[in-house]
This record gives sequence, C-alpha cells and structure tokens, in this order.
Amino acid sequence: MSYYIGLMSGTSLDAIDAALVDFSDDIPRLIKAIDFPLSAEIRAAIYTLCTPGDNEIEQLGQLDIQLATIFAKAVNQLLTESGISASQVQAIGSHGQTIRHRPDQKNGENFTLQIGDPNTLAELTGITTVADFRRRDMAAGGQGAPLVPAFHAAVFGSTSHARVILNIGGMANVTLLPIHSTSFSTLSSTFSPTTDTTTSGFDTGPGNVLMDAWVQRHQQQA
Repeated sequence: MSYYIGLMSGTSLDAIDAALVDFSDDIPRLIKAIDFPLSAEIRAAIYTLCTPGDNEIEQLGQLDIQLATIFAKAVNQLLTESGISASQVQAIGSHGQTIRHRPDQKNGENFTLQIGDPNTLAELTGITTVADFRRRDMAAGGQGAPLVPAFHAAVFGSTSHARVILNIGGMANVTLLPIHSTSFSTLSSTFSPTTDTTTSGFDTGPGNVLMDAWVQRHQQQA
C-alpha cells in the first residue's frame, strides 16, 4: 500500500478535512475521511488575521502553532479510525489555512500566505509533511492553485474528450483539460479544446463564501 494523508481547511472555517488515500494503483482509493471541527475561538482568531490589524505578527506566530496542533489531532484521529499506523503513511500534504491571498496586486507583487506550521505537524505526528503549495506557483505567474489542476489532469484527462472541471469551494476555480494534455500551466487565459495541449487552471471568483456570509448575517448560523 502507498498511503498518503491530505489536510485542507477552507474559507468556510467549519472544519479541517482529513483524507487517507491509497495511491498504489493508477486511480487513488479513498480509505477514510473525517471532518475535524474548529472551535469558535480558533475561527475568530483566523477571521481576525484575515484583515489588517494590530500586533499581527505575534498573533500569526501563535495561531500558526495552534493550527498545526489541531491538524495533528485530526491526523491522529484519522489514523485511529482507519486502523492505520503513522509508520505506514508516506507523507502528509497540508494545505494550511489561508489568511491572505492577493493574486492580482497592481504593482505585480502578488502573494499568498497559509499558516499551520508543517514543522510542528511533522513532529507531532511523526510523518513527513509537505506544505506551502501555493507560493511557487504565484512566483511563476499563476494564481496559487497548482495542485488541483495537476490532480484533475491525472485523474480526468482524456485522449478523446476535452473536459472542464469546476471546483466550487469557498472560492471557485476551474481546470481546463484539452485532449492529449501534455503539460501544465496557470498562465493560459484562452482555451481551444481542439488545438490547445496545455492543462491550465485559475480562480473564477467567490463560490460558497457568499452563501456562508448570507446565512450567517440573516440567520445567525453556519
């Protein structure tokens, strides 16, 4: 078996999604998935850091470790429920919690920032941890979402059909999969399903975050 764990906490801040996946075959096999809830206090701290304020560096440093500790608890619960030991897992892929995402700065100094210290996560779980997925993509001119299109190309790419995969999370993004996808880029702004050979992906704008905000404001619940 070739086990990996993926961790994700999105803009809704309702929970950490943790998935144990077996990549032994061409098609990944989901072994177990859980939602590990975030407390009201942690959600409030994340929301505070999403906008400019006083003493941000101190708050960021503390929340970085707190989130990593919560991620580790999610991993350990996932392993317990699935009956898999940490030594059987090849690696954890941890996206982290986004607190700032600025892909279209007027001065061209685009940046993105996710927290949930992967070093602490690795120490608390004993599992190799891979993180900070977005910033290299931003540096290369992308919008900071390099993993989803690559995964879509591997799983849904076709030698006979061009496909479009839409992911509606808090923010929505789209992957364009031409026939015979041979490479990946986040720079394409136009797409021809008959002539393009490069997989591309980009954000399309707000998704469920608007519904979340409306329900919270008008019904005072998540």
